[in-house]
Amino acid sequence: MDELLPLNLTESKLLPGRLVIAGPCSAESPDSLLECSRLLAALGCASALRAGAWKPRTRPGSFEGYGAAALPWLREASASTGLPIGTEVATPEHAKQAAEADVDFLWIGARTAANPFAMQQLAEAIAYHCPDKAILVKNPLNPDIELWIGALQRLYLAGVRRLGAIHRGFSVCDASPYRNAPLWQIPLQLHRRFPKLPLLHDPSHTGGTRSLIAPLSQAALDLGFDGLMIECHPDPEQAMSDGGQQITPAELADMLRRLRVRTGTRPDDAIDGLRLQIDELDNQLLSILARRMNLTDSIGRLKRDADMPALQPARYSRLLSTLISRGETAGLDSRFLHSLLETVHEESIRRQLLILNE
Repeated sequence: MDELLPLNLTESKLLPGRLVIAGPCSAESPDSLLECSRLLAALGCASALRAGAWKPRTRPGSFEGYGAAALPWLREASASTGLPIGTEVATPEHAKQAAEADVDFLWIGARTAANPFAMQQLAEAIAYHCPDKAILVKNPLNPDIELWIGALQRLYLAGVRRLGAIHRGFSVCDASPYRNAPLWQIPLQLHRRFPKLPLLHDPSHTGGTRSLIAPLSQAALDLGFDGLMIECHPDPEQAMSDGGQQITPAELADMLRRLRVRTGTRPDDAIDGLRLQIDELDNQLLSILARRMNLTDSIGRLKRDADMPALQPARYSRLLSTLISRGETAGLDSRFLHSLLETVHEESIRRQLLILNE
């Protein structure tokens, strides 16, 4: 994806240098959407407006949006404010109807991005009906960067060039304060692989509650994200979908004023000196890991000769608990330690299984 074109969305007046796409989760009525859009425009919050015409829901019977009937409301909101308007599409027919209504940009949700067959059909429809519009792709529900990249590549290969990605967090089994865990390393890896691809963060869906929108937004800005997509409603408590993760336009404006976009230049000499020390420690870590795996291989050969299984769960559980306790004493985070030690142990078991089956 080396030949991307600009999204053609201007920066927010309240967040210089960054995009802010804001608006209600769902287009609930022409009056409600118009009220929200006019407030966002008057406060200078938004680069663009968002509103869901179609709302994919987990269970039938929930409010799933007004569909194509809401598209004229979106156009009216755009005409009234001068701001571009976008909506989510999940099927080729959605793309066709949104293009006919001249919706300015589209996004593709997490459920659709996870389905390669649906993405291929949607990519072909978008390329046919509106190839020049900006298309934003949310990450799939599961933490699979290749699936996310695949969804973007299907659009690119179909001929779409105004592409961007939206990080909205991932569904994980572990207990988390978030509706969808941020797992920041995944969008950052996406950025490293495709540095020209605009990357936005959706703190509304990541946090799942309005109290987390500000800290998640600040974290995204600190990590160099290009902008935010935030759900706003004139009266969130009365929203027909996801009211708990929406804020008012006034609250958004206040939050944007408090967010900090870090633009300072780095103290090269000081940082470079510390990075040289980190590089040396990283080299030592690699050497230690290689020595550890060599010992693992020796143990694997002894287990093979003694006809022993690769895994001794009781010993590993005791060792894991002891190492985490020692690491915490040294000031290391227990979740980081658990993840690191689990990864090292899984690689050790993988190598021993190969030896057992030689």
